[in-house]
Amino acid sequence: MRYSIILSPEAVEDLKELRANVRAQVVAGIETHLRHEPTKLSKSRIKRLRGLTRPQYRLRVNDVRVYYDVAKNIVEILAILEKSTSEQWLERHGER
Repeated sequence: MRYSIILSPEAVEDLKELRANVRAQVVAGIETHLRHEPTKLSKSRIKRLRGLTRPQYRLRVNDVRVYYDVAKNIVEILAILEKSTSEQWLERHGER
């Protein structure tokens, strides 16, 4: 099944702030991993976040973390962050 990918306004801004080569890797990772199987867990790439109702999942692309929710056939990307800032973002924006 093909999922629609929607970026929140914050995620669009996050993506713009990344360097061009990193941005290209992130976009490729989103297309590769989230377009068809966004809920398929793996040891290091896709992880379901425990203790949070939003965001539901995290995709790792090198040192960048993509936080997203899945509903029906839609993937909503909430944030695209460097690993170093992702814990702070989860503490502020994660819903338990």
